[in-house]
Amino acid sequence: MGRADAANSGAISPPATERGRRTRQKLLEAATSEFGERGFHETSISEITRRAGVALGSFYTYFESKEAIFKALVREFSDGVRQAAATGIEDSRDSFEKERDALSAFLDFAREHKEIYRIIDEAEFVDPASYRAHYENTALRIHDRLKAGMVSGDFNKELEEAHAWAVMGMNVFLGLRYAVWARPEDDFEAIPEIARSILTNGLSAPD
Repeated sequence: MGRADAANSGAISPPATERGRRTRQKLLEAATSEFGERGFHETSISEITRRAGVALGSFYTYFESKEAIFKALVREFSDGVRQAAATGIEDSRDSFEKERDALSAFLDFAREHKEIYRIIDEAEFVDPASYRAHYENTALRIHDRLKAGMVSGDFNKELEEAHAWAVMGMNVFLGLRYAVWARPEDDFEAIPEIARSILTNGLSAPD
């Protein structure tokens, strides 16, 4: 857990059986679709359970309320972004490749889970602590990568936390445009390289 993780997962307790874990996952997947299509306020627990094929009473075995499953989804998406980026940079050769590959992994994740944008945006009002934790933890991970790049000599020595937030802001809006609002003619493979060129010109250490 990151230092800014001010919210818990929203679950009553982890399921003890494989069947319980499958049921909980069905509820989360159904809630993702419902919240993504209808939004938080227009979604009901009965609609979630109906979509999941789970008895209404069983919902409360796993979550205390609609707010609790929403909070759990925000945490799931935040963890998904973290895991995607970590996997994406495993073979990166330098700091610039790490940022390019992290963005590429995020774009892939967002294209597969387009609901992330609506759910995270609504969290600002439904669960502000989770919303803030998501962005603060993401910025913290980027800042850690930037500091590592400073140590290796790839990046200049004057990068600060604000640079991490700027990189994150670029990534978030590239994801919105090229994942959620993607067009058939988009060259998806070019986008991470374009972002890399921006970082190369803006963050490189002087010769």
